[in-house]
Amino acid sequence: MIDVRLVGAEAAPGVLGVIHAAFGARAPLDPPTSALSETLESVASELGQYGGLLVELDGRQVGSLIFEPVGSTLGLRRFGVLPEAQGTGVATALIAVAQEQARARGCAGMRVVARVELPATIAFWEHQGFVEVAREGVNVHLAKLFATSIDAHTRADTQAVAETLAPRLRAGDLIILSGDLGAGKTTFTQGLGRALGVRGDITSPTFVIARVHPSLTDGPALVHVDAYRLGGLAELDDLDLDTSLDDAVTVVEWGSGVAESLASDRLEITLTRALGDVSGVSVTEDHDPRRIVIQPVGLRWA
Repeated sequence: MIDVRLVGAEAAPGVLGVIHAAFGARAPLDPPTSALSETLESVASELGQYGGLLVELDGRQVGSLIFEPVGSTLGLRRFGVLPEAQGTGVATALIAVAQEQARARGCAGMRVVARVELPATIAFWEHQGFVEVAREGVNVHLAKLFATSIDAHTRADTQAVAETLAPRLRAGDLIILSGDLGAGKTTFTQGLGRALGVRGDITSPTFVIARVHPSLTDGPALVHVDAYRLGGLAELDDLDLDTSLDDAVTVVEWGSGVAESLASDRLEITLTRALGDVSGVSVTEDHDPRRIVIQPVGLRWA
């Protein structure tokens, strides 16, 4: 049985024991990990400030981590699981409870640091939904930002969500829109274009693949792309656009699986038609709610 507990300074002996056992079992690194230099006093101080988690498996202490705020995210430090407990679900349980804590504390997501010499560790974090956001010497910084779900009960509500997002956008930003036919991707883009103050009517770009809408103010242009008929990024790169994607806000409809490598920092937005009742509003001919899920990717959106 896996038992994950939120702990403070009183749990320092147990957490320290896990840290030394877990990190001590890893292959030697150059420079060596600083985790093995932790003391009872240092761990107690860190737990006393921000808390941490201690995991028991069938009554034995086998995993732990220490929390640390990093900007708007919650850092997971000294994340360790004893070798004999790996593969039992302990690590996943630790991350699940850490995510609950991060949300409860109002954090935008979570961050961890892994060593570049440990590709299996980096792959583990990526499997858990973390993405690389920076490298600093031998350290790889990874972050997982939380998605936001919004119910838009009308077409105007869908556009209003986009209008709320628009002031946060800047040149070089990428938005990937996903959703079934008629889910509201172009409707969302119309609200975005209006709030950004760009020229021209925003319509589905299906037959022209891409349109550039220049700014009527001093803001960035809006590049509106339909990736449905694109064979890949090479075709997107070959488009004869009047502006660089670095100088514009780019919205790619049907972009999932095609446009992600355009930018490591992006917003992946999925629109779905509601089936049944959404927040007490039933689906009718005149009331066609959408659920809009905004998933930030990359530290830019923290």
